[in-house]
This record gives sequence, C-alpha cells and structure tokens, in this order.
Amino acid sequence: MRRLTPPLTALLLLAAGCAPPRTGTLGPAPAGPSPTTATAPTGPPTPPPSASRSPTAGATTGTPTTAAPTGPDGTLTVQLWFARNGKLVPTRRASPATVATSRLALTELAAGPSVAETAAGLTTLVPAGTQVTRIAGGVATLLPPAGFDAGGAATARLRRAQVVWTLTQFPTVRRVAFAPADAATGRDDYADLLPPIVVTAPTIGDRVGSPVTVTGTADVYEATVSVRVLDAAGQEIGTAFTTASCGSGCRGGYRVDVRYRRPAAGPGTIEVYEVSARDGSRANLVRIPVQMAAGR
Repeated sequence: MRRLTPPLTALLLLAAGCAPPRTGTLGPAPAGPSPTTATAPTGPPTPPPSASRSPTAGATTGTPTTAAPTGPDGTLTVQLWFARNGKLVPTRRASPATVATSRLALTELAAGPSVAETAAGLTTLVPAGTQVTRIAGGVATLLPPAGFDAGGAATARLRRAQVVWTLTQFPTVRRVAFAPADAATGRDDYADLLPPIVVTAPTIGDRVGSPVTVTGTADVYEATVSVRVLDAAGQEIGTAFTTASCGSGCRGGYRVDVRYRRPAAGPGTIEVYEVSARDGSRANLVRIPVQMAAGR
C-alpha cells in the first residue's frame, strides 16, 4: 500500500470534514465571572437569576435593560442591598414586571427601607436620580447625581457598594462604572463590606412556614452556622445548624431547613449566628423579624 505524505493526509482530513487533532496545554476555555461572587460567591449570594441575557443589553440608546425572571403573577422580585452599621444587608422587593430592571432596582434602592426594615436598623445612602445610561459588555455605566460622593470616603464607598451589589444581581451586569471616568468595579471590590453572616432568605417581614429555609453566605469559625426560631415571646421553638461551603477566612454559601412548633400564626424571629469558640456565646448575630404560620 502506498504511504501518504503528511500534507496529503491533512488535505484528506479536511475534505472529510475534520481537522487533525490539536495538541497543547491550553485546556478548557475559562468560565466567565459570576455576577453573584462575593469573595468566592455568593450565592444567590444570593442565588443568581437564571434568566438569559437580554438582547438589548448592549444598546446605547433608549432605556438600558437587563434580563430578569418574572413570577406567574407578572411580578418581578429584585434584591436590594441596604446598609446597617457600615455593612451591606440584603432584602427583596416584588414589583410589577418591567424590562427596565436596572431603573426599577435603583428607584427602589433610593426609596429606602420599609417601616419594618427601618426598625431593624436598615438604611440607604443612595439618592434619587442615579441613572444607568448604558449596559454593554457586562458593564453598567451610571450617571450619578451631584453630590453622590458626599459624606466622606467611607460613606461614599458604602453608597457605591449598595449600587454595585444591587445591579450585579442581573446576568447582564458584572461590573459598574460611575461616570465620567471611574474604572468599573464589581462585587469583589466591596466584599469587605459584608458582615460575617449574610442572610439572603428569609428577609425582614417575610411570611414563613415550618420548615423555614434559611440561606445566605458566611465567613465564620469552622464554617459552622447556627439558626434558631423564636416566637413572639422570645421563646426558642426550633433550632438547627449547618456548615457553609467555606469558612474561617473565606466566605461560603449555606442553606438549612429549620422546623419549629407553634400552635398559631403570628410574629416571630429567625436568628442566625455562630457559636463563639471562646465562650460559647452567640456571635455575629443576625435577627430577621418575620410573620410565621403555625407549625409542628
């Protein structure tokens, strides 16, 4: 049999619809950055919305839009990041569905916390009039109003963190640039503004039933996150613990179902904390006031 020369072999392979195998050490293509990464996530940080990218995400005219899922009742739930004691705290809002999700999120952020959220210590530093002018290549460009960076460096940074963490929940936004000339920043740039324990669900004022599912992220000793459920009188009616996906120097996501016993519906509190390795006390405590259904 006649031996084929290497050039002739390559031509025959191409004619057959395939190419010679590539060699090298490039490996698989790297995955793109996640809009929910905190220090190594979030989970949602929050679980991120699973919607596909909006075909208008790169538009430079008209109303900038991002893709976000809507509920069966036509409502859109967005996550808002408020501030408490110099740290970021998440909550949620359900609003009529709109394609202008970035505008909706910034409007709700500027409107500030609800009465219940205010009572729990939440506040907003974001003023009305903050606008997204363009979303392209995963970067949302903002036109902040006059005085946006007032109040000192720490306050201005926390204000920007609220905007960045709120807008990057959408799959079309990975970073945010504040016009006219600031470099784009993402969640990692403000990860130090997260408290040791973040609770993404339930949020303040939610209606919950037994078992109640508690989710969030944490950077705590040995990654151990503890939860207890209290009734209106402050009596413990349910408890559980779990481990985050990372801890003791890194942030990981956690999820735990907690069953409780309660004969009638009414107000209650979800407490999420770590047990102090020093004295066994509850450290880095996060309290979430909720409305509870009867449970057993």
